[in-house]
Amino acid sequence: METTLPLIKGKITLQEALEEDNDILQELSLPKKRFDFWLYLFKHRSEITEIVSRHLGIPKASFRVGEVEEWIHGSFNACIPIYITDRSWNLPQRAIIRFPLPYKVGETFQPGNVDEKLRCEAATYLWLQRNCPAIPTPKLLGFGFPGTQSFTALENERFYNRILWYFRRATLWISGDTLSPYFAHPRQHLLDVGYLVIEHVSEGKMLSESWDEHRHDPNRRMNLFRDLSRIMLSLAKLPLPRIGSWTIDNRGILSLTNRPLTFLLHQLENNQIPTDIPRDLTYTSVEPYLLDLIACQDNRLRHQPNAIHDKADGEDQLAALTAMRALLPKFTDRNLRHGPFITTLTDFHQSNIFVDENWHITCLIDLEWSCIRPIEMLSPPSWISNRHIDGIIDTHLADYTAAHREFMNAFEHEERALHSSDSYTRILWKGWNTGRFWYAQALDCPSALYALFLCHIQPRFDEGDTDQFSRVVMPYWDLDAEVFIERKVEEQRLYHDRVREMFGTASLKGGDGKGEGR
Repeated sequence: METTLPLIKGKITLQEALEEDNDILQELSLPKKRFDFWLYLFKHRSEITEIVSRHLGIPKASFRVGEVEEWIHGSFNACIPIYITDRSWNLPQRAIIRFPLPYKVGETFQPGNVDEKLRCEAATYLWLQRNCPAIPTPKLLGFGFPGTQSFTALENERFYNRILWYFRRATLWISGDTLSPYFAHPRQHLLDVGYLVIEHVSEGKMLSESWDEHRHDPNRRMNLFRDLSRIMLSLAKLPLPRIGSWTIDNRGILSLTNRPLTFLLHQLENNQIPTDIPRDLTYTSVEPYLLDLIACQDNRLRHQPNAIHDKADGEDQLAALTAMRALLPKFTDRNLRHGPFITTLTDFHQSNIFVDENWHITCLIDLEWSCIRPIEMLSPPSWISNRHIDGIIDTHLADYTAAHREFMNAFEHEERALHSSDSYTRILWKGWNTGRFWYAQALDCPSALYALFLCHIQPRFDEGDTDQFSRVVMPYWDLDAEVFIERKVEEQRLYHDRVREMFGTASLKGGDGKGEGR
């Protein structure tokens, strides 16, 4: 029987592992880390109960924490349900406490990433509640950062603490700062982790649950596209002065002072790949930000052990990155160099969107990767034709083109209904017609960059021999690019030896690697 080893989801064979573009050694280490973190939370259930009691402002007898079988392992968070059993309290019937998974956001390689993720997500919830109340999001009931700092929604606080909060707000108002409506206080439990306590979404179901069944229904699709468009336009009408992410300090004051935190940055850092973008770095113009995203792709090639498979693959990838850097002026508008910069929900996939039976949006969840980005990076979601971004080729490109046109018609309709003086429809159409859509998508997806460049960007300039193009352009990636490729090919060989050794060890133990995940 062929040996398999467990991943977070499913199992993998040796042959599949050798063909995988991601660092499979890193992926194979995650089941054990998941088990250890799950065990940590299980052992601290009583402390979780204390935390929830403090944030909800009710005694422990008035609610219960969900059993371990009900816990949810998401892509980046562990979610534990909370049931309010005493209905006399003015609270939602259910809530969720979410713990970031340190082994998925690069905490070991880049200490402080969990804290950064929590501060940015909490701040985004608060900013949206204050500035875009029409956008449906769950109520943030409380949150805490690694250490002792915690915050509780003001309406759940005791009378004395509410009075103290108003005093703090008046004091800060004199200096021009605005205090968020959450009372800051220390905690004594679970100091090693951070968390959010959020109202459970009770209205609607995840779009992903009905997407396959109803995605060809024109009425449901139009309802969805119009609601998505209204959300995008609501965010776009509030331009901001710089590219970055909202964050919140220990006093409860929001500021746009964090780097633009997207999934890409924590994904790279989780794979021990430096991004060289400090947490306190924001941008006031477009080009430096985009160049830093390209530099992140460079670092992936330098630091991921299996980033380059062979000489031809190395030439193709280096040539693509060199061309992406050179073509940046062709895919940016000088008139938009300094803005507008707008809040963008970069993790806008079907499982983060709740809809009713007719696909009207009832709620958006998981705002962790929302940040302020150039208006030029705004676009319809890439999944509207049911294909991954690097699979939108040939006949699938025609499908996406039709879905894109349908979305843009809905977007234009909603913009006209708002009587907006800005033409965001024009900006989005220009991005599609010039190829800027594909350029921006490539910057956000390292594994798809070369495919997107080859299929959607290079043909706009040259449809000639791609092999010859790669050989000519590759040397301009950096000094001694050819030597670099040779070194990476050897690194790939050693990496494959380590993968084979891991599977061989599991085979000698006479199992399918199940013990790795227990």
